[in-house]
Amino acid sequence: MNLLHGVGDFFSLDIGTNSMRIVQLSGNSQHGWTLQKYAYIPITQQLTQDSSELGRKRLGEAILGAVNQAGIKTKNIAIGLPAGKTFTSVVETETLPEKELVKSFKYEVDKYVPMAMSDAKVDYTILGPSPNDPAKTEVLVSSVAKEYAEGTMEMIEKTGLNIVAMEPEPLAMARALTTPGAIDAVMVVDFGEESTDIVITYKDKPRLVRSIPGGIDTLIRAIANGLNVRMDQARQFILKFGLDANQVEGQVFRILNTHLENYAAELAKSMRFFQTKYINGKVGGIILSSYASTIPLFPEYIESKTGVPTMKGNPWQFVRTTAEQQRILASVSNEFSVVIGLSERSND
Repeated sequence: MNLLHGVGDFFSLDIGTNSMRIVQLSGNSQHGWTLQKYAYIPITQQLTQDSSELGRKRLGEAILGAVNQAGIKTKNIAIGLPAGKTFTSVVETETLPEKELVKSFKYEVDKYVPMAMSDAKVDYTILGPSPNDPAKTEVLVSSVAKEYAEGTMEMIEKTGLNIVAMEPEPLAMARALTTPGAIDAVMVVDFGEESTDIVITYKDKPRLVRSIPGGIDTLIRAIANGLNVRMDQARQFILKFGLDANQVEGQVFRILNTHLENYAAELAKSMRFFQTKYINGKVGGIILSSYASTIPLFPEYIESKTGVPTMKGNPWQFVRTTAEQQRILASVSNEFSVVIGLSERSND
């Protein structure tokens, strides 16, 4: 893996549960970014979950089709790694001169990886002095099962593309949705199809990364069973009425509230854990991504449960787009957090 480093000319790929996103940007973090090429391709879960040789071949063909549709010429690609496939943690180590620190950490990194080193691909990046103890340095450590990483690399490389970076999706998402220089800590919440990713950033660095099971799929099943409707109807109810207690006699709200109370409790738990470690780090805001930013009244609900100002995230906040691009992407723009974050890796 290649975490948080410059990678030259490249484009980014994010494969979700129901769609594939591709983005190529020009520019840099200092002067802003411009959208050059993009593609949004609906896909099926059968395609993404088929691990057979034929299934991987078909997925590779779909990726190439998207690349061609976008008109991308470079072969260099950065891809996201699902949070459920990775383990990411922020650890503290003794402060040393950078060269010595890099050398010494290589020999202790295995302490922070929850699998045998022979079975894992591991990367780390030095975040800098600990906000708690100047005598300590914080290091971001991320690992992924070697079998999964090598299988993904093989599938991509068979298409003729060249992987220059693999990054956990929560880190990319946080890069796109947070604003540098924030005084307070910020929690970013991605409420996806089957899981929820949580990242807390503080002083422009990720300090806590976790993923909890359950996403909109859980809510859809609850509504389908509770109201005795089809799954597609249940999804429509959630995306149309959301947490509005005045709609459908409050039935949708009551069912969603029963399940979302657990999610709100997990967010509060994450904030308490963070603030126990970072005594001076107050979580001053929550930014919502994916379905959390499209379900009506979801931000208001989370804010009422946590007491923390909550808003919808905008992954395009630092990206210049044309009016035509905005029109085409309007209905799916909220799904681009990860792929834009991958593309906003520094090229300086």
